Amino acid sequence: MELPEVLYLGRVTGGLMEIVAMNFIVGIAEVLNAVLSIYFWVVIISALLSWVNPDPYNPIVRMLHNLTEPAFYRIRKWLPFTYFNGLDLSPVVLLLAIQFVQIFVIRSMYQLAGAIH
Repeated sequence: MELPEVLYLGRVTGGLMEIVAMNFIVGIAEVLNAVLSIYFWVVIISALLSWVNPDPYNPIVRMLHNLTEPAFYRIRKWLPFTYFNGLDLSPVVLLLAIQFVQIFVIRSMYQLAGAIH
């Protein structure tokens, strides 16, 4: 009589671990999606501000610059054709990369979590 109880507890524990793993992956996917969505809007705001030449000593402008310029610099370095004739397309490339990560990686994480269950 004890053997079936042990097997039943093993199934419950295994099921619990699957649920925990699934919820962990979904949690990571949700947080990553939220961070990428916020960064998407930060990039858009930074690109729009570059058109109006804001005060460079404004703390908000400095924060936006510090958040986006490292990514823009890397894109300009790796893909030099994104800057031509005074037109900087690195924000567009970054926005496309964010969209790709949201579509491919996040959806894959959700599917992985669904496959675990």
